[in-house]
This record gives sequence, structure tokens and C-alpha cells, in this order.
Amino acid sequence: MRPTDLAREHGISTQAVRNYERDGFLPPAARTASGYRVYTERHAAALRAHLALVAAYGHATAGEVMAAVHTDRLDQALTAVDRGHARLLRDRETLAAVREAVGHLTGRADPAPHRPDDRLPHSIGELAHRLGVTPATLRAWEAAGVLAPARDRATGHRVYLAADLRDAELAHLLRRGGYPLARIAGVLRQVRAAGGTAELAAALAGWQHRLTERGTAMLTADGLLGRYLGDGS
Repeated sequence: MRPTDLAREHGISTQAVRNYERDGFLPPAARTASGYRVYTERHAAALRAHLALVAAYGHATAGEVMAAVHTDRLDQALTAVDRGHARLLRDRETLAAVREAVGHLTGRADPAPHRPDDRLPHSIGELAHRLGVTPATLRAWEAAGVLAPARDRATGHRVYLAADLRDAELAHLLRRGGYPLARIAGVLRQVRAAGGTAELAAALAGWQHRLTERGTAMLTADGLLGRYLGDGS
């Protein structure tokens, strides 16, 4: 196969195929006597797996996985895939928790999902660890009006209670959906006032759809990666 043969299947440029090989996302290609690359069905399978991983996990994770596979670091590749699934599960749990919180506001609460780290109050470091962000990020959210934690009277340190965790989880979810801080602050003001939740409900419905799409994309990508590994990569 030529680079154009691989590129045509996916509607990408031949230079992109060469770049993927250069970066280790494809196995090295053989060369003809005149220096032209020669690709095989193995390269085509690697490219299918890589592009499916991009759609499911993002460019960074896809690149990490394929580069690890091609340098005999299979455990590292699988760990990266596991992290993606763990993140999807956390997003699902967060979405369920936010829906439960909104249910309380509208009088239609569902049972709250169990979380192993619900000891309260949380410090800023504990909340940052729970969300997988930095304390500086939480301070920036506070400055934007997204969070409004109380302060410990003795130490002056921020303390995050149940309502603060709800707000932080919701903010984290909406940030992952690309919402700007100003809009998130407005949504949370509505939640705190127990009214005007139509915008919030639409955002959650949109996120549910995106989580479903991501989950099915992961199944597709994992299948193609497994097939590629089974073929002797």
C-alpha cells in the first residue's frame, strides 16, 4: 500500500499518515530501493485503531496508547485506556449526582448514588483531589462566582460542605462540556435559588447524549485495538 491508499480510507492527507508513522502511532514502514514507503494491512489496522482511539479518548491518549504499543509497553497502553474508562464512569456518577441534586430542587429526587469520599467538610486540597483539578482552579472558580465556600473561623481556611460539593461537581461537569465560567456561575445561581432550571436540564440532557456517544466510541476503539494487538503487534 502507498500512503495515499491509507489516507483515502479516512479522508486524511498523506502527510498525516507520514506524521503518524513518524510519531510512532503506526509501525515503521518498509522502503523500496528508491526510498518510497511501503505500507501493509498491518499499518492500515494500526491507523484504524489510532483514529478510533482519537474519537473515543482524544488525541493525547490515542497517541500515548499507540506509541506505547509500538515500543513494547503494553501495560502502559492499557493503563491509559483504563483511565479513559474511569473518567467516563466518574462523569456518569457526577451526572447522576447532579440530577439527584436538581431533583431535590424540583421535588422529584431520585436516590443519591453512593460515593466513598462523602466525608464532610472537605478542605480545598481534598476537593481538588476529588475532582482531579488543582486548588488554583477552585480558587479561580470562586473568584468567578462559581463556588462560595465558607471559612473556618479558627483558621480562615475554606471549608466545602455538601452544597459546595454539588456545585463543584456540576461546575466540573459543565466545564468538561466547554461551558465558560460566567455561564456556569449563572446556572449555579439558578440552582441555589431553586428555580429556573430549564437551562440546567438541557445541559444535563446534552451531556447524557455525549456520554453515551463516548461510551459507544470507546467500545469501537477498544475492539479495533484488540484486533490489532491480536494480529501480532
